[in-house]
Amino acid sequence: MTKLDTKLERLLRTAVSAREDLPAEMPFGFVHRVIALSRLNNGSDSNGLARLAWRVGLIAIAVTLLASAGAYREMNQSEELGEPFANEYAIADSAIQNAFSQ
Repeated sequence: MTKLDTKLERLLRTAVSAREDLPAEMPFGFVHRVIALSRLNNGSDSNGLARLAWRVGLIAIAVTLLASAGAYREMNQSEELGEPFANEYAIADSAIQNAFSQ
């Protein structure tokens, strides 16, 4: 047997001989201590994840607004020139078709 097998066998023998009359309930006052600590920490670090989510959401909204403003500005600028978006794509598409047809 290997050293690991002997340790495993020893562990299993000890587990079989263990007492089963141990109480299944928590120690006295444990629940009250946990609740008191959670109320104590409620104002400090418990909202860290919520604050992070709010910050990420606000940054995402700001990026969306900036991108929308840039797209709107670009659209107005191209309309002022008198060339719609479709013409740029039509020119590129016809150039590609001409290249493949030859």
